[in-house]
Amino acid sequence: MENIDANKTTLCPSARPEMPDSVVFGLISGTVTEPHVAYLRQPLPVTDELIAKASPVTPAEIFRTAAPCAAKGCQHFDGKDCRLAMQIVEKLPTVAEGLPPCSIRRDCRWWQQEGKAACMRCPQVITDNYSPSELMVEAAKPQG
Repeated sequence: MENIDANKTTLCPSARPEMPDSVVFGLISGTVTEPHVAYLRQPLPVTDELIAKASPVTPAEIFRTAAPCAAKGCQHFDGKDCRLAMQIVEKLPTVAEGLPPCSIRRDCRWWQQEGKAACMRCPQVITDNYSPSELMVEAAKPQG
């Protein structure tokens, strides 16, 4: 299995799987009403084969992926910080009792910016969530 280093790039833990250099770092488990992320020991590169295996659902319904932070190219970036990370910490409850066993933490924008508070909320973040709570919808809204 290939070891992903991501070249010490700051990673967005809410990236779309189709973004360049994206990696899977978690699988979505739980229920439709209470999904959560089960973290992988090592991130895996997103490949065409992996995306094809997700069909008929979208890859973002079953995988949590990270990719290099788009910074100014992202609607959540304010020029200095990730507003999505800030809103998740401000608006969502903690769902983890301790730090989740995340394989991208050292390179994660949310960890670098918000620390443990972001990690304690991260397991409830599902990229393609078709039944999000009102709090999740509010936290995900781009601010501007």
